Amino acid sequence: MSASRIRSHRRNLLRLLGAGAATHMLPFGIGRAGAADKLVVGVIYVGPRDDFGYNQAQAQAVAVIKKLPGVKVIEEEKVPETVAVQKTMEAMINQDKATLIFATSFGYFDPHVLKMAEKYPSVRFAHCGGLWTEGTHPKNVGSFFGYIDECQYLNGIAAASASKGKKLGFIAAKPIPQVLRNINAFLLGARSVDPKATVRVIFTGDWSLPVKEAEAANSLIDQGVDVLTCHVDSPKVIVETAERRGAFSCGYHASQAKLAPKGYLTGAEWDWQTPYTQIIKATIEGKPMVNFLRGGLKDGFVKPSPFGPAVSAEARKKSDAVKAAMMKGDFPIFKGPLVDNSGKTVVAAGKVLGQQDPLLEGMNYLLDGVIGQI
Repeated sequence: MSASRIRSHRRNLLRLLGAGAATHMLPFGIGRAGAADKLVVGVIYVGPRDDFGYNQAQAQAVAVIKKLPGVKVIEEEKVPETVAVQKTMEAMINQDKATLIFATSFGYFDPHVLKMAEKYPSVRFAHCGGLWTEGTHPKNVGSFFGYIDECQYLNGIAAASASKGKKLGFIAAKPIPQVLRNINAFLLGARSVDPKATVRVIFTGDWSLPVKEAEAANSLIDQGVDVLTCHVDSPKVIVETAERRGAFSCGYHASQAKLAPKGYLTGAEWDWQTPYTQIIKATIEGKPMVNFLRGGLKDGFVKPSPFGPAVSAEARKKSDAVKAAMMKGDFPIFKGPLVDNSGKTVVAAGKVLGQQDPLLEGMNYLLDGVIGQI
């Protein structure tokens, strides 16, 4: 789907949710006057909404849905992945009368969202990143996520094109499948430019540990790494450290371009308003809960950051060509033979893993070329 068609599709969704949209279909009485008749949507963030990263990307989507007629949004930030999130969800349900909750952090899913979903079967819970399973998880729970490994592959192209020493760095929070998939996609993108490129990875242990992130960034640069990227909640510290040390950076979650005017190459950004709007639309129309929602570049779930000044014309051309193929659905990232960094074949020769392949949702390895351990 072209970018113009994606924008047109989004405008159509917003019009459908407009004041004149099929009021007789709305189970919550949306469209009638009075705030009490609105669909109340709760959104929970694990960190601050202005973190230049994961939470900010979610908040940007929430800013869009706040403008939808018949929708009222309740937000709570800095809620840890503990029983605290259960208390927040219960408060939203019992005090604010929320009937749809977006739980945006990975650790909210099991057991917290699942426990609340069983306790409140009439409330819908949309979780970001969880792996909803038919026959195992409640029907009023759904998971949504984007194939942002496509943009991380594009990050790898830009990174290897800019690198002089063939040493790239990746700072990650936890070795969960989504993170490993991003690291491996970044490597494959880099190796499409330079087959000898390597990616050194450091796991910090949690989503937001600024001191450890700074230490990891400095450590990697001291080892000769000249391009950094990451999968942590807020890339701010990492991008700023790279800029200060004269290294390049590729962003994640949202744009960090203004933090690194010289060294920012591009970034892998979420466009969460697409799944948010689809889930709200289904709720308003009284359709079943959207249990498993995924999409990539062609679906408008993710997007690359604009190129920075340090990206060469050749790198831009290559990246744009790969992006165009991804937009058509003609560019599988993971195709065999692929070997992990212990020497084990993880994708056999001739085998292609499409973006919806469940094997990718359960990825548990680092590819050959990634220096680091799970």
